[in-house]
Amino acid sequence: MNLEAFVLGCGGMMPLPYRHLTSVLLRRDGDLFLFDCGEGTQVSLKRLNLKWKKIDAIFISHTHADHVTGLPGILMLSAQVDRTEPLYIYGPPKVKEYVETSRSVLDMYINYPIIIKEITAPCTVHEGKDFKIRAFPLSHTKTCVGYTLEESDRPGEFNPETAERLGIPRGPLWGKLQKGEDVTTESGNIIHPSDVMGAKRSGRKFSFVTDTQYLPSIAKEVAGSNLLICEGMFADDCADQAKEKKHMTARQAATIARDAAALRMAMIHYSPRYTDRELDTLLKQAQEVYPKAELTRDRMIFDIPYVD
Repeated sequence: MNLEAFVLGCGGMMPLPYRHLTSVLLRRDGDLFLFDCGEGTQVSLKRLNLKWKKIDAIFISHTHADHVTGLPGILMLSAQVDRTEPLYIYGPPKVKEYVETSRSVLDMYINYPIIIKEITAPCTVHEGKDFKIRAFPLSHTKTCVGYTLEESDRPGEFNPETAERLGIPRGPLWGKLQKGEDVTTESGNIIHPSDVMGAKRSGRKFSFVTDTQYLPSIAKEVAGSNLLICEGMFADDCADQAKEKKHMTARQAATIARDAAALRMAMIHYSPRYTDRELDTLLKQAQEVYPKAELTRDRMIFDIPYVD
């Protein structure tokens, strides 16, 4: 099952000609999940040729303009196709008011159900058959949350040689064992899935953290992430400004990644004071703490493979 993250925008505060505002689309086979929806989201969706019409749910970190100004356009765009499935929107208080006010003022034509759920973190906000999306509290100038998508463990690998040795012929019985069901051999022996299956294999974890001051608790929430997308808004020389505005430096983002034992961390939500060339300063400072730190760029794609 493929899991991919598409960076639709990596900027903070204001859009730049070469940098849209923060938004990340996560694609898990047929499921599409949008995390924040800054200005320029539609442009990147179009340029990446993504099937925006099938977005299942949108997860908003908070209602500052640079994280939600792309949302009305997405809602109106989705009404240009026949859609019967509901669109879920999750976020902290004020998300519902923002959506409903935008719909009223802009006189939006909406031909599909929109289900808005305001959340109080920490909690599980969205679930599927073998995954869950959880919100956890951050600390910003207004209520803000981070998100993780975590998959359930997968069954271990099936051992066909062992199954044949135990008297289970190739065919439907193998499928039952792989689904976790006991089977009985022709000689009457009961074979349990654990007799022919290896140890469970881990699922994957994606984490999205932006607009917060540094909190040690964040590392616990995103622990073991296969990919952590994390705000690294300022360089060290702006640490006082970061603290005042309740944002993080690149070094603090790297500290979270290190303490969380993240397999991969890419920074997002840069201050507009930094040109693309100057982002190397943020990267170098982060890599002093977490050597594998990366920068996101608009329309960058991250594949998130299984570890085992």
